[in-house]
Amino acid sequence: MADKVELTNRIILRSIIPLFKTIYEEGNRFLKGVDGIVQFAVKNSDKGAYLEFSGGNLDVKQGIHPNPDVAISFKSTEDMNGMFTGKVVVPSIKGIWHIRLLLKLIPLFLDLTLLMPNKHPKNPKKREFKIKLLMYMVTSALSQLNKGGDEDMMAWTAKMPDRIFQMSVQPEGPAAYLRVKAGNTKSGHGIYTKKAPFVHMMFQGIEGAYAVMAEGKDTVKAMGDGEIRVDGSPESAGMLGSFMKRIESLLMP
Repeated sequence: MADKVELTNRIILRSIIPLFKTIYEEGNRFLKGVDGIVQFAVKNSDKGAYLEFSGGNLDVKQGIHPNPDVAISFKSTEDMNGMFTGKVVVPSIKGIWHIRLLLKLIPLFLDLTLLMPNKHPKNPKKREFKIKLLMYMVTSALSQLNKGGDEDMMAWTAKMPDRIFQMSVQPEGPAAYLRVKAGNTKSGHGIYTKKAPFVHMMFQGIEGAYAVMAEGKDTVKAMGDGEIRVDGSPESAGMLGSFMKRIESLLMP
């Protein structure tokens, strides 16, 4: 059975930290003229990811950079997991003289906290952005659940032909998908256009999506209230929902 701490860390590194790029590209380009590398890592390990600010752009890369400008290090994997799941953790920071680079992180972290279950912005744009971040995170985390060795997820995907599991806010809101093929998984943003989805979870407007994804409304009740429509295999949709609950339990133990 996959280790919960390690699986949670994998999701943080590969599904949550990459959201900094989405946040940055959505317009949070504070001090966009400042370039540099910001590393997040567990001390004495190869577990890490880093932000590369260059030419007004941001890339998120996995692994350990040989010479970061700012290094944010955690004593243990549990500590890193804790900071990104809402616990109070004080990491060690090297390169604090790069003040402007550190200042770039503040608005990014503030928007990342939209993922927290107790964050309910009133601004419609922020509510829509929260749904976008949740969709991107969940579809990516589903793929990492499989790649990280969750036995149930691996068994479910092992014999599956090429299938698309799509999530979207109707009529033209955020969208993301999970592609499964013979035990392999890959997530993506937007609507998958090369083939029809095997399962399509369609939320009716941002508030319909918000009720289910951010406020925890029961999916069956939401369907009865017209806030979500599911096209495709009910059994597969149910399995997908159970794996989403598993991700929630990892990130909010």
